[in-house]
Amino acid sequence: MKQFFKYVLATVVGVIAVSVIGFFFLLMTIGMLVSLTEKEVTVKDNSMLVLNLDRQIVDRAPNDPFADLDIPGFNTVKTVGLDKITKSLKKAVYDDRIKGVYLKLSMINGGMATVEEIRNALIAFKDSCDKPIYAYADNYMLGQKAYYLATVADKIVVHPEVAVDFRGLGGEMMFYKNALKKIGVEMQIVRHGKFKAAVEPFLLDKMSKENREQTLTYMGSLWNQMLNGISEKRGISVDELNLLADKVQTFKKGEKAVESGLVDYVKYKDEVLNDLREITGIKGTKGVPIISASKYADVPVKGRSKGFSRNKIAVIYASGSIGMSLSGDYIDGNKLSKEIRKVRQDSSYKAIVLRIDSPGGTVFDSETIWREVKLAANEKTLVVSFGDVAASGGYYLACPADKIVASPNTITGSIGIFGQIPNFGELLHDKLGITTDVVKTNKNSDLLKLTRPMTDYEREMMQATIEEGYDIFISHVAEGRGMTKEEVDEIGQGRVWSGENAKEIGLIDEFGGLQVAIDLAAEMEGLEKYRTVSLPKLPDPFEELFKMGSDNVRVWFMKNELGDNYRYYEYLKKASGMNGIYARMPYDISIY
Repeated sequence: MKQFFKYVLATVVGVIAVSVIGFFFLLMTIGMLVSLTEKEVTVKDNSMLVLNLDRQIVDRAPNDPFADLDIPGFNTVKTVGLDKITKSLKKAVYDDRIKGVYLKLSMINGGMATVEEIRNALIAFKDSCDKPIYAYADNYMLGQKAYYLATVADKIVVHPEVAVDFRGLGGEMMFYKNALKKIGVEMQIVRHGKFKAAVEPFLLDKMSKENREQTLTYMGSLWNQMLNGISEKRGISVDELNLLADKVQTFKKGEKAVESGLVDYVKYKDEVLNDLREITGIKGTKGVPIISASKYADVPVKGRSKGFSRNKIAVIYASGSIGMSLSGDYIDGNKLSKEIRKVRQDSSYKAIVLRIDSPGGTVFDSETIWREVKLAANEKTLVVSFGDVAASGGYYLACPADKIVASPNTITGSIGIFGQIPNFGELLHDKLGITTDVVKTNKNSDLLKLTRPMTDYEREMMQATIEEGYDIFISHVAEGRGMTKEEVDEIGQGRVWSGENAKEIGLIDEFGGLQVAIDLAAEMEGLEKYRTVSLPKLPDPFEELFKMGSDNVRVWFMKNELGDNYRYYEYLKKASGMNGIYARMPYDISIY
């Protein structure tokens, strides 16, 4: 009987293994077929350029042959590149085949700075041509970020059952102190900076006074930026908008949204199609030709080719946590440093734009990258562009730049360092009954063990290391920004700022998105003709599939299963895995 079960178990394991391997070979085969049979994208006359922003918006969308495939049983996480959105809008100005922009809106899966960058690109589109922007929401609710974007449209139209979710900005922070205490885990924290709140979830059960102060400051800045933008486009005063938010518009559908002045019309989809036919000049009941921004970005437009130029501007992307590869995108210190070094040593590159979207990470990787950024800035024009977040380690990388460009809605600052060492002693000894014993040759050979509290000597050494690291950090910022260490310390201490705040205190130079940074780099270098090269080179999707290990497969399945809620799991995973010294944001910020 034992032998029987042995063979049964082996058979089951074999079937599962073959099924998993077969599944991925199937995906690869489908992808190869798609790439081989992919037709050249064409734009029909009288088309509308569609911006469907319910996808996850990233700085650069990966080369994913499965992005637009609907495989039965699998709801893949779809992304759209910010670079393709802005590129499409610039081209559509001069393309006679494109008659207008159709914003298909509900909720936006992107940060505040990303929304601001798209909004500015839409405003530039309107200022450059007489083509209309038509915004329509027909999916339950028009979110606040989506509404802010929609206010640049010539018409904002909603389905009769759609409300505008307008109620002010809010955020929530999770605290783990009591949960960790119940399972017998102690997080031992050493930090510099009264605002360095990254460790508060492990120490407190609510926000500290300092953390609440900084959060209200930057959140108020973001809200005021939104209100001023909405007020300018909708002709509603900021005071009236705040009154509407206080009364909550979230449950006021259709006609009530029109009465408040937040939207223009209530229409069903058939009526919207009639509007689009009028815009495009389509007669009768024929369908309206559309093309997505992702596909249109690479379509050539007659008469718009600038020709080949030997002068290149490198646009180097740095997205994700620094040196922390627990899941998702991350910045590898050695790989990014190598990329910057290659550009620095290549004379065909005349300038560098470093695009940073990072909450920070390990001090070691931050310092490694900082060195290469500084060397590059000494030899070439180097401008940094901030995305949604460029804080702590993310700011560490940027400070040697000639200029720093950010959105007023960018989250930045957080100049501070902390270290944390978990103590699992109570969990192991008292809860699980696992005991440990130590053999050592010297007094401190068992340095910083995870099964006992830190000694006074260990804590003193950790604090000294943190203080030294903080001093190096503010010294880098002082040198790069032309400030004294005392001035940096005054605005440092781990405090988080919005881009608007950061410009006032000298942490950034100009407002704008990636294109503004590129234009600035070209102007500083005196380049009239140039071409941009995006780096690092995106990996081949099929090579990535071959390299997928069990962890990548698990993350892929969890992202598709949890959707937007994956970020909660990801944060908990990162937090529980952090062990050492970090220059990182207080927490992951999600504005709703």
